[in-house]
Amino acid sequence: MIREEIKNVPSGYLMIGVLLIVQALGIYWLVIAAQMQSPPLAITALLFSLAVAVLWAGFFMVHPNESKVLQLFGSYAGTAKDPGLRWANPFFAKTKVSARIRNFESSKLKVNDSQGSPIEIAAVVVWRVFDTAEAIFEVDDYEEFVHIQSESALRNLSTTYPYEANQNEEVALRSHPLEIANALRKEIQERLEEAGVSVIEARISHLAYAPEIAHAMLRRQQASAVIAARTQIVAGAVGMVRMALEQLRDENVVELDEERKAAMVGNLLTVLCSEEGAQPVLNTGSLYT
Repeated sequence: MIREEIKNVPSGYLMIGVLLIVQALGIYWLVIAAQMQSPPLAITALLFSLAVAVLWAGFFMVHPNESKVLQLFGSYAGTAKDPGLRWANPFFAKTKVSARIRNFESSKLKVNDSQGSPIEIAAVVVWRVFDTAEAIFEVDDYEEFVHIQSESALRNLSTTYPYEANQNEEVALRSHPLEIANALRKEIQERLEEAGVSVIEARISHLAYAPEIAHAMLRRQQASAVIAARTQIVAGAVGMVRMALEQLRDENVVELDEERKAAMVGNLLTVLCSEEGAQPVLNTGSLYT
């Protein structure tokens, strides 16, 4: 495995001055050779000038948060990271690698969750290159590699967890976004480690049931919500009835036998649990007649 090696290359501004001086010496050499009418000296001066001209091809620019991977005839020579105008061996092949933070949103994947329900899911992945040598030499195209492996990790994660929890302690895609995001980032990072890529963040951006079961699941969620609401209403109503009976007894407001208590409980529960306003009915007779 090829690891990144930082290569310190000379400043381009310094090399401009050096090459200008050397180029001037080459021109002066040509002039002297012409005055002396010496063909060997003229050929040597011409070759020297051509060599200096080739050295001018060694200049390159490194922008902030950018690196240049240097290769000499196929061999890795190092990575230049210092920003600014730089100069290196003109025979170096210089490949630009951005170290900036990048992000992308995966396409909407249609998968089955751990319970077999078809769902649609997508994620946003924030990443950057931390090892330029691995990014260039360990994979063919590191950007495409990031996209494909991220979607593969997302698909695998979707089959590991249910869409929604059946129990309070169960981790689910919809109810535990932080835990799911951490698990997704960890799985993507494991897949991209050898590509020299660091995953900063990965979060689900779209999550829904597949269209063919969305309506049925919506009705189930509505039914669950109604049951939960009704349970809370009944629990509250029973507490209020108990409190009313205890206060009537403790303050000696009225003495109620078991039959009157049952009638009062029924009336109070009807009023408290009804979805619509109760219509009072006045009883002008006796409860026993």
